[in-house]
Amino acid sequence: MTSAKTADIVIAGAGIGGLTTALALHANGIDATVLEAAPEIRPLGVGINIQPAAIAVLTATLGLGDELAATAIPTREHLYVDHTGAKLWHEPRGLAAGHPYPQYSIHRGELQMLLLAAVRDRLGADAVRTGARLQSFEHTGSGIRAHTHDEATGTTVTFEADALIGADGLNSVVRGQLHPGRTPLSAGGMRMWRGLVELDGFLDGRTMIVASDDDATRMVAYPMSARHAARGKALLNWVCLVPGSFADASGDVSLNHPGHAEDVLPHLAHWNFDWLDIRDMLARSSQILRYPMVDRDPLARWGDRQVTLLGDAAHPMYPIGANGASQAILDAAALATELAGHGDVATALDRYEGVRRPATTKIVQANRKMDRAERAMATRPDQDKAATIAAVTSSYRAAVELPARG
Repeated sequence: MTSAKTADIVIAGAGIGGLTTALALHANGIDATVLEAAPEIRPLGVGINIQPAAIAVLTATLGLGDELAATAIPTREHLYVDHTGAKLWHEPRGLAAGHPYPQYSIHRGELQMLLLAAVRDRLGADAVRTGARLQSFEHTGSGIRAHTHDEATGTTVTFEADALIGADGLNSVVRGQLHPGRTPLSAGGMRMWRGLVELDGFLDGRTMIVASDDDATRMVAYPMSARHAARGKALLNWVCLVPGSFADASGDVSLNHPGHAEDVLPHLAHWNFDWLDIRDMLARSSQILRYPMVDRDPLARWGDRQVTLLGDAAHPMYPIGANGASQAILDAAALATELAGHGDVATALDRYEGVRRPATTKIVQANRKMDRAERAMATRPDQDKAATIAAVTSSYRAAVELPARG
């Protein structure tokens, strides 16, 4: 059985990018329906960072400043250290760097649930359709038809809309139909583990550490929960990056593939921080996930007429510059602006792509360059590392066009 429903804009994917897009469209007077394959949206994942430009969208444009402040940590600085914990260099971030908005460290799932609640409150309870798995789409004379499989009933439900936005992640169905057989995953040659652990404290509670050793093993760690901080604790997100590849990866880049402390410990066993017991951190981690580091070569074009891409579906990038979720949010804001400003949907989507594709292509390439530079730093003499880090981070800021520190 097939049924049909109508909407102004259909968004495939209820992740951070898709939900922000729905809110941004609504703020511009445009209705949207979000299709999510999962039967239930749960707060999965670990920590992420949202850059000031994206926080400006969530705060000034979408009015979510209080909700963000209640759950996230405003990161004050990045502290670069070696495997003994000795300071190499530091860089102020967010408000401390002169930005008008903070850089926030936050649990990915908590941000997603915050956005989901806002969408349902502002657009209505039916604005997000869970268990609606997009199968294909087709162009009509004036818009699109999106064909979905209803997981609850086993029926096909077709949505008629003015446009379809593919915000359905790394393995996007929309991207697959637009660009069949093109741009396979590009492996970065790094194994990654992420974990969460509750500690009694972590430095000043607002610092992210970026640590590395002479084998090009890296660790990033930061507190990310305002609620934990309010009761004197630190919910620490840590990431360990090790050169190599998982033997059984087989293209599986799920963010929820389980990992184990005993797999990580050999790479950090010789590390020794006076202010952090790394062995204890690993042993007490309540959740450890593993996955390979991948991206895709940038596309020469994202969409076709009334269909386009957004977020990881459009421009998956290495998680090196802490920019993935931020760029999806900026995509959403730009898309809503163009759709609100132009009567012709295809023209608006083309203009959106013209704004966002060059910017995100630049960041994909900058993340690759930064990863190579950070790996190469392992061979530098200790006395040269501070200058190297300063040069690498300065080059990255220039490449992604972040505002200068004030």
